[in-house]
Amino acid sequence: MDTDNNDLNQTAILAGGCFWCTEAVFQRLKGVSEVVPGYTGGTIKNPAYREICTGRTGHAEAIRITFDPNTIGYTELLEVFFATHDPTTMDRQGNDVGTQYRSEIFYTDLSQKQQAEEFIALLEKEGIFASPIVTAVSAEMPFYPAEQEHRNYYNENGRQGYCQFVIDPKIKKLNKYFSNKLQHGTV
Repeated sequence: MDTDNNDLNQTAILAGGCFWCTEAVFQRLKGVSEVVPGYTGGTIKNPAYREICTGRTGHAEAIRITFDPNTIGYTELLEVFFATHDPTTMDRQGNDVGTQYRSEIFYTDLSQKQQAEEFIALLEKEGIFASPIVTAVSAEMPFYPAEQEHRNYYNENGRQGYCQFVIDPKIKKLNKYFSNKLQHGTV
């Protein structure tokens, strides 16, 4: 009997600053079949980018990751997540400032919640960061995919200044520390 591998896939929702950055990082991982940038954690339905940018909707720029847990585990996704953004700054990633750029994990089940809390506790215990981790761990909320112009942004706009100065260093870090987790042919 054939089994559709898509039935085995799981979903992770992570907010780690600008979704152009997080999308570019997670698209390159083995076992990740889809990364959708979007908005979650806010108070209005079907928000648009222009509304999110005000910081008044409560939404975070986030990504919804579809992954095969037999190829890459949820904890491995968390490892990459914490290594490629600053989880110690409240409502900020670099020059991007506002609640929409917060660090937050939106768990889809209690196992993810437990893994996220344990992973953060381990990072804190080991003193990985000089400052306390401010990443929130929250229950999944409605996720609204971003407008088309925000999808696959880095891959289509890699020469743009923001991509070169903000995203390129994250990709270089990914290549340096997680080369064994990368899909073939990605950089």
